[in-house]
Amino acid sequence: MIEYAPRATRQVAALRQHYETLDRPAAVRALLAALDEAERRIERNPAAGLPAPRPYPQLARPEVAWIKAGRYWVSYTTASPPVIAAVFFETANIPGRL
Repeated sequence: MIEYAPRATRQVAALRQHYETLDRPAAVRALLAALDEAERRIERNPAAGLPAPRPYPQLARPEVAWIKAGRYWVSYTTASPPVIAAVFFETANIPGRL
């Protein structure tokens, strides 16, 4: 299991709360499945991430990589062990939230 930074933990909690408030259990399941997928892919090959989400190249940072899992962009540190740093829905206004 990969550790989550406090910011990522808050983002996941906010997404989950949003879906639960809207009574969207399928969206909660999809979020959790995407996070599981992201963790497996990061553990399998941490170097496979992108420098930034394709729609947001300005988010590139040293020692941070991004992967797309389900409908979410997941940011993680490339240091060992990796830590999930951020989680955003694919159509979120990412630059406005960082």
